[in-house]
Amino acid sequence: MEALPSPGEASLAHHGVLFLDELSEFSRSSLEALRQPLEDGVVAIVRGQRTIVFPTRFQLIASTNPCPCGLAGSPRCRCSDGDLARHRRKLSGPLLDRMDLLVYMQRPTAEQLAAVAGTASADVRAAVHAARERQAARLAGTGVATNAELTPRLLREHVRADARAHAALQRSYADGELSARGHGRILRVARTIADLEGSARVRAAHVNEALGLRQEDVLEGALAA
Repeated sequence: MEALPSPGEASLAHHGVLFLDELSEFSRSSLEALRQPLEDGVVAIVRGQRTIVFPTRFQLIASTNPCPCGLAGSPRCRCSDGDLARHRRKLSGPLLDRMDLLVYMQRPTAEQLAAVAGTASADVRAAVHAARERQAARLAGTGVATNAELTPRLLREHVRADARAHAALQRSYADGELSARGHGRILRVARTIADLEGSARVRAAHVNEALGLRQEDVLEGALAA
């Protein structure tokens, strides 16, 4: 008797966090296999006449070096153009398009490493908790509890954006900076930023901040740094 498939990492992370370090070191096929669970929240495995579906609603957090040696933009980098091209090709456009935030983290200075600054964890926790309560109240009766779960229909019904916010989104889409999928993801992130600020309406500043957190050319930007 054929053994049934068992849950993989994506299913084991259901309702949790899946952290993938050194993302570009994974095989291209493994990375592309993430597209269905990220988009649909399930992964279907077909074996003969049987289909088994595993839930995969998880938060994906990933990191990668800007180049194989990790020193891109520095005189110490010895990667060839071919090395850099192969490194960038590991992360396909369709995969990156399914991620809400794409941010290049610059190397901190010695002064920044020595400084003790930033918002206290307790304050961040309180702000996130308040934002989640706002989301839950707004989405009561919809079957979802967070902005990340909003379908296109629910986005239209429950995300109120002012005219300037809509104009900023339309400009980015018209300029080719966003796909249709990316348009929805920016709006979800902007709605979350508004919730963190306690704003009932999504404004242009929220959309622009969300756009700034979605750097599609993140690897190219790292090489130019």
